[in-house]
Amino acid sequence: MGFDVGQPENPYSARFLGTCLIGGLVLGASMLGFYLGLPLPPIGIKRKKKKPIRVYMDGCFDMMHYGHCNALRQARALGDQLVVGVVSDAEIIANKGPPVTPLNERMIMVSAVKWVDEIIPDAPYAITEDFMNKLFNEYNIDYIIHGDDPCILPDGTDAYALAKKAGRYKQIKRTEGVSSTDIVGRMLLCVRERSIGDTHNRSSLQRQFSHGHGQKFEDGGSGSGTRVSHFLPTSRRIVQFSNGKGPGPDARIVYIDGAFDLFHAGHVEILRLARGLGDFLLVGIHTDQTVSANRGTHRPIMNLHERSLSVLACRYVDEVIIGAPWEVSKDMITTFNISLVVHGTVAENNDYQKGKCNPYDVPISMGIFRLLESPLDITTTTIIRRIVSNHEAYQVSSSGFFYVFIIFLCFHSMVINSEISNFFIELEG
Repeated sequence: MGFDVGQPENPYSARFLGTCLIGGLVLGASMLGFYLGLPLPPIGIKRKKKKPIRVYMDGCFDMMHYGHCNALRQARALGDQLVVGVVSDAEIIANKGPPVTPLNERMIMVSAVKWVDEIIPDAPYAITEDFMNKLFNEYNIDYIIHGDDPCILPDGTDAYALAKKAGRYKQIKRTEGVSSTDIVGRMLLCVRERSIGDTHNRSSLQRQFSHGHGQKFEDGGSGSGTRVSHFLPTSRRIVQFSNGKGPGPDARIVYIDGAFDLFHAGHVEILRLARGLGDFLLVGIHTDQTVSANRGTHRPIMNLHERSLSVLACRYVDEVIIGAPWEVSKDMITTFNISLVVHGTVAENNDYQKGKCNPYDVPISMGIFRLLESPLDITTTTIIRRIVSNHEAYQVSSSGFFYVFIIFLCFHSMVINSEISNFFIELEG
């Protein structure tokens, strides 16, 4: 008997030797790593998913503007998820006075901001210990955020003192140049100076805005122009608010235009409906001159750049045309590849259908125009009327207080004069 030279070699022996060699190398590398103090690679263990950082920011968000949106953008950048507390009407009345927009409208506005992930309605104005513990334990909040402007309660204490003490407070920079108070002031300043001939005809603030009466500016020059801010955004701010994504090659692009002045819940809801009709929502924002020409010389309240930022912050908007033309032309439809042009039933000026020149003549003739039923009966004029109502109520209460104060001063002056007279009589005697 001898060896069978023609029989092939057993392949399992070679595989066994290879396995041993690789195993020896891995073992040797592991021992070397252990000796040098290097971490061993995980074997068969999945890496635990990182817990998202949840941040909380609260506010009244009354007459919501681009400053509010910028604050929410900054807050969102400090974490992975942004939870926003919207203060109740009762809390606002107790701490600041009656709000212009009720809670349900403020909820719509905050929910529509693209950087907001979750909302807590009826949030307290001040961060109490109970509410802070609820944020940490129930909502898994890591940090409480607020702007660098002080938030002082009626008793003089800091509304965020507890959060600061707990080491769970972070601060963001306030957006300069705009506030709800500033916006109200812009409207009231439009009718601050009245002509002498208007003494017998005290027209309401609503009429002043509707018919665009002339005014004199503080620099002495007369003008019929709108009293708006001169805020000018940088390109960086516009990029911060933009989505940065264009439509896909086969996207259905929906176009809607308007002034979008004092951006409100009515605007948000019609934009939501419009976005649902396509893949990409393009919003045209009219120039200040166009708005003034069609809605009165005291409009718009917010200038073109401010209105653009408010619209860009809305989650339903994909892109805006800053300074869109009044008429929707064939060239514009072709350039932006617009599939559908829409308009709401509730608007400041729906008389365009009766006029000689309908701005939507071209899309109507092309069969790509649709009139949408507006979910809310709210316009910019609605907001102005609310502000006027609040202002007039304040003036009545202020006038009552003023008269009481004057009577007090007169009485106090009489007492002082009487005491001075008695002093001199005694001195002469």
